[in-house]
Amino acid sequence: MKQSQSNTPRRLPLALTISLLYLAAPAWSADNVDGADAASANTPAAAGAIQDVVVTGTRSIQRSAGESLSPIDVISAKDLQRTGQTDLRDALVKLLPSISRLAQTGDAANLTSALTLRGLSPNHVLLLVNGKRRHTSANITVDAGSQQGATPVDIDLIPVSAVDHIEVLRDGAAAQYGSDAIAGVINIILKNQSNGGNVTATSGQYYKGDGFTLGGAADTGIQLGEDGFLHLSTEYRRHEHSLRSGIDNRTNTYANQTLGDPYIRRESFGANAGINISKDVEVYAFATAAHRAGASIQNYRLPSKLPQVYPNGFSPVETSNETDASLTAGIKGSDLAGWRWDLSGTWGTDSVKINMTDSVNTDLYAATGSTPTEFHLSQFKNTQQAVNGDIARAFNTGALPADLNVALGTEFRRETYDIGAGDAASYYGSGAQALPGLSPSSAGKHSRNIGAAYADFSTNFTKQWEGELAARYEHYSDAGSTTNAKLSSRYEFTPRVALRATASTGFRAPSLAQEYFSTLAVSPTSAGGQLAVNSDAARKLGALPLKPEKSRSYNLGLVVEPLDNLHVTLDAYRIEIRDRIIQGGTYTGQVAIDALSAAGITLPSGLSSVSASYFANGADTRTQGLDLVANYPTNLGSAGRIDWDASANINTSKVTRVGVDGNGKTLLNAQQVGYLTTATPKNKLILGGVWTLDPWGVSLHATRYGKTSTEATFYTGPNIYSTSVFNHVENAPKTLVDLEVRYAVSKQWQVAAGANNLFNVYPSKLPETNRYLGVYQYDTSSAQIPFNGGYYYLRASYKF
Repeated sequence: MKQSQSNTPRRLPLALTISLLYLAAPAWSADNVDGADAASANTPAAAGAIQDVVVTGTRSIQRSAGESLSPIDVISAKDLQRTGQTDLRDALVKLLPSISRLAQTGDAANLTSALTLRGLSPNHVLLLVNGKRRHTSANITVDAGSQQGATPVDIDLIPVSAVDHIEVLRDGAAAQYGSDAIAGVINIILKNQSNGGNVTATSGQYYKGDGFTLGGAADTGIQLGEDGFLHLSTEYRRHEHSLRSGIDNRTNTYANQTLGDPYIRRESFGANAGINISKDVEVYAFATAAHRAGASIQNYRLPSKLPQVYPNGFSPVETSNETDASLTAGIKGSDLAGWRWDLSGTWGTDSVKINMTDSVNTDLYAATGSTPTEFHLSQFKNTQQAVNGDIARAFNTGALPADLNVALGTEFRRETYDIGAGDAASYYGSGAQALPGLSPSSAGKHSRNIGAAYADFSTNFTKQWEGELAARYEHYSDAGSTTNAKLSSRYEFTPRVALRATASTGFRAPSLAQEYFSTLAVSPTSAGGQLAVNSDAARKLGALPLKPEKSRSYNLGLVVEPLDNLHVTLDAYRIEIRDRIIQGGTYTGQVAIDALSAAGITLPSGLSSVSASYFANGADTRTQGLDLVANYPTNLGSAGRIDWDASANINTSKVTRVGVDGNGKTLLNAQQVGYLTTATPKNKLILGGVWTLDPWGVSLHATRYGKTSTEATFYTGPNIYSTSVFNHVENAPKTLVDLEVRYAVSKQWQVAAGANNLFNVYPSKLPETNRYLGVYQYDTSSAQIPFNGGYYYLRASYKF
């Protein structure tokens, strides 16, 4: 079989790796050597974290996380580094119990990073950079459990070396920030130091000897003028394939390598700058750019598929070539007739080219006697342009015991989504094996305009009682208008005890990708088509125009310090979403074949199952749960210090209404309902601490993931491929232990060794009858932990 880019060397000799760690450059950022900075060790729930000044979820300029009216987690660059993860998404999963991810998604979505907050969709998390809305990925997740229909911000395309800290607002905030902020907001704050820097190198692999990872990062600060700064960051990461497939029951071998990590190579860059042009006015700008190449192995095709080209069979490899960039520039001041003000413009784009190697087009070969083995399948491009204006001022009303803080703002945004067709050979007849290319009839350019205005008022009614009211109006040229509000309050009974509460409405407009995307995925025995919801073919299946999702959120929290330096927060929440957009309207058999044919899609012969779906406002859901965060420092004197932390999330979701399509058919079956209710852990608990004693540091954390379950498709027996009869399968709770040991060679140099999933724990295995081709031995739609087992790594850092 033809060699693809996935076959790069898996590992370096150990001696060379160690040499690189001592001499090389770069993965993680700003980690002061623990021995030199032991007293400031800061885990996500570290002793001082609750006092960190935050800018997310508030228009105030002097508010700590502990004083916030909504629950906020503050994650430092050091926290991120100590997880041993070279991806920002996976680091957050390790640090916060309310954040999770799927072990593996399908097709092109396997090459995009997505996370969930409080068990909802990645679409329900808004991501900001320095407080400005970030553009989303052009790559859509079609059918992947709880992430179906997601076009998330790909957080891994932001270099970790550029991150100063991250603020995670666990509360509905659409009334403050607009669409998508139903579950919460992640605000990435970039470094702004004008001197110094860091260089880091990391290397590791799974216990099984695959998934070799090599990464490096560097950042440095440069002074601009007398008081300005320019901070530059860069990062490189390469991660090789892993293989966790079961035995293919067609060949009784491991020839089918589809279950495992994709190959990823990523380069990214970040810059953050600011300079005062007068006493009260600052000009600022920040930017990121990234390139990522990926390769995901598809299901093995038997030698009988096309022996003239592949006499030994073949495994198509889906590849992506992605370019991502963002630029924000603005000017802000502290005194314009007493108002603070900020004017900015943002441009962001993500472009993904999808190709296929080691494949064939059997219909083209039958017609012409030849076929390419490499194809260009499609191209997707998402672009966002935004202009923002914000003003804020405190007024002394004379009627209140504190100033009335007023913030006003407006935003204009334009979003475009381009779909490009594949080459002619990729879509001729039944198209390229594994994933046919998009035909010109599926291509197009789509856009919309969004205008918004908001107002925010906050004050203290008494010394102990504070309140805030926010309201926002938005108009979408394709989805109509919406007005949302948020009411927040906090009462401090004593300096050690406070109660906080919020109630808000929110919304999420359907993405342009959800409205216009179409594709066909073909496995060796089945095919599934995704039809654009506004296409004639989808309308024949009862598709109706997409409406915005609407939400109501409630949060009630307790902030206490029962002992000196013991900080505890407990928040109960409830999130109700109406008209949730999911992959529904699934039809099978001849009805599906007719619909796909109407869309100009040709199916290969010999398939056992054919389905067609579209995105729909398929259900109303109710999600409720508890978040607990506690931290406590222990000073051991000559034995050092331990920063203990414990955090937990308990989360349940329920479908309260299932919609029907234009034909009167129920939009969701039991499996699809399960994707919304049981595919993410019912609970997640993180317990551990960080011990520091010059020159040593040790991090040890245990994470327990509660059970998940799925309604699994039968691939053998009388109910094979049934869309109404499923096998209820539960994934048992699992506990992963992560350990890192650090040593400060000097004030500048630090080395570290660690293991994620120290005891090599794997997810529960699926029953044989629910393993497609016998290969998918783990549940890709709801396994709560990765299926790669233990991972060990080495890291070296230099601070200058």
